[in-house]
Amino acid sequence: MSRYTVTLLKGERTDDEAVIGFDPPLRTFFLQGFEADDDFGTLEIWLGTLLEEFPTLEAIIEAARRQRYEVRDLDHADMIAMLAEAGHDYEPSIAEKLGFIR
Repeated sequence: MSRYTVTLLKGERTDDEAVIGFDPPLRTFFLQGFEADDDFGTLEIWLGTLLEEFPTLEAIIEAARRQRYEVRDLDHADMIAMLAEAGHDYEPSIAEKLGFIR
């Protein structure tokens, strides 16, 4: 699983420690940001939690924009690395083989 730190904006608010990446077992890109001030590490935004939910980097960026979030400071080399990771053929996970994930 890859994880890259980015800046996430929503209105006047900024999260300089947001994370974007690719999750091979789920075969999806993910985006996490704006951690709540609680003891549980709750995130305001967490996209990419379902199997093949966002198969392209463009799809997750657009999903974030629909919720009025903007991803900034995504390094070109990091984008290439994520796209390379997403370009592999991954075998179904044990959970998929057992029918727990569809």
